Amino acid sequence: MLIRPYMPGDWDQVWAILEPVFRAGDTYAIRTDIAAGEAREYWTSRPKQVFVAIDETTGQLLGTYYVRPNFDGPGSHVCNCGYIVAEQSRGQGVASRMCEHSLAEAAARGFRAMQYNLVVSTNERAVRLWKHMGFEIIGTVPGGFRHPRLGFVDAHIMYKALA
Repeated sequence: MLIRPYMPGDWDQVWAILEPVFRAGDTYAIRTDIAAGEAREYWTSRPKQVFVAIDETTGQLLGTYYVRPNFDGPGSHVCNCGYIVAEQSRGQGVASRMCEHSLAEAAARGFRAMQYNLVVSTNERAVRLWKHMGFEIIGTVPGGFRHPRLGFVDAHIMYKALA
């Protein structure tokens, strides 16, 4: 697997990964009817740095992530990331590799910590993975996410110091 910076020509494959996740509405706080153009702006706009994970044999995109400052000004030393793995590539270590890559990228860019602002509590695989990667739940917003099937569920704020 190769992880490299996103290029505009990757968009069609990135959208093919993002769209089913956004439409499902059970892990990202994104409108389920978001248009492709809006999604492109959301996922790739500055100051986000976007990366893609690629199967080196087939050239197929396996996943994508972004890293960005979580806050402006005095809080800009804390970054935020978003990750999505292609449905057919889940359970193969893609998210772990992207997280490792993002931690190294964030540290190289001078960030001192990484914070996930909204990890849906029912997304147990993600919560388990982020904990395995050294993140802690530093807060929980009761009923902070409106799940399409389960109703209001908790949303975690997860954090990891980088320096």
